[in-house]
Amino acid sequence: MMRLAIAALSGALFGAGLVISGMTDPAKVQGWLDVFGRWDPTLGFVLTGAILPMLVAWRVAARRRTALTGIGLPPPPPQRIDTRLIGGAALFGLGWGLAGLCPGPAIASVGFGGAPFLIFFAAMIAGMLLFALWDRRA
Repeated sequence: MMRLAIAALSGALFGAGLVISGMTDPAKVQGWLDVFGRWDPTLGFVLTGAILPMLVAWRVAARRRTALTGIGLPPPPPQRIDTRLIGGAALFGLGWGLAGLCPGPAIASVGFGGAPFLIFFAAMIAGMLLFALWDRRA
């Protein structure tokens, strides 16, 4: 029960941060990427604000074997750069640039964003399911 409460609180805090910072607005993200047009630097402040607490969290997590809930922490991810990482990053970046959304803001926007956000969310879930099927075969 405690795990669910912590997960719900974390998700609500993350979603609220996305909404308050304006990152659920695709125009904000596309403005960040439009460096030769009407550039909007606000996403840079949001990213910087997210990196700083994560640096602390990574340091704390590196010293622990279990989370506060008692569950084991996963090992650090591999440090290799391969075609799978580059391809995934490229697809993510293309989708992010074209739609102005990534998974976090898309999920945070589902409840109030209307049809475009629901369509994006459905396409995102379909893509995840297709990848899971493709990855299982490989």
